[in-house]
Amino acid sequence: MDSFEINKIVAAVLVVFLVVFGIGKISDIIFHVEKPNTSAYKVEVSTVSSGQDANTGELVDISALLAMGDLDHGKNVWKKCSACHSIKKGGKNKIGPALYNVLGRNVAALGDYKYSKAFVAYGKTWTFEQMNGFLKKPQAYIKGTKMAFAGLKKEKDRASILLFMNQYSDNPLPLP
Repeated sequence: MDSFEINKIVAAVLVVFLVVFGIGKISDIIFHVEKPNTSAYKVEVSTVSSGQDANTGELVDISALLAMGDLDHGKNVWKKCSACHSIKKGGKNKIGPALYNVLGRNVAALGDYKYSKAFVAYGKTWTFEQMNGFLKKPQAYIKGTKMAFAGLKKEKDRASILLFMNQYSDNPLPLP
């Protein structure tokens, strides 16, 4: 291949680039469109929710979450909790407080367990929404808690453990 052939190839590549970019620039000049300041087409999203996570503000559809749960799966997830908590009626406190009747009772309500100052100051009731938020990431939900558990990231795990814990009560909370 001589230098004249190489020059023709280089020239062809340059012409292709100039034509492609030139057409784009010329079309921008001819068909100039101003972008509107506000969106012309707004999409409104309605969220059906039965509660709001008290600390994150995130809307939680707790009935949809609980629908993902399964009692047998909750029994398996409970194994992570059983090292520190008892769930049986009359069960003793371990490293953590006994959790029989926990849903529906006030946070830090057991008189025979020494809760962290953060728990005592929290002053709320354990609802499905509260417990879901706490189990997701305990340290972030109640800052200063002694509970060193990392949390349950999977929604199915949290839903299943909520159903499991609710059945261990003299008065289980009605499912939403």
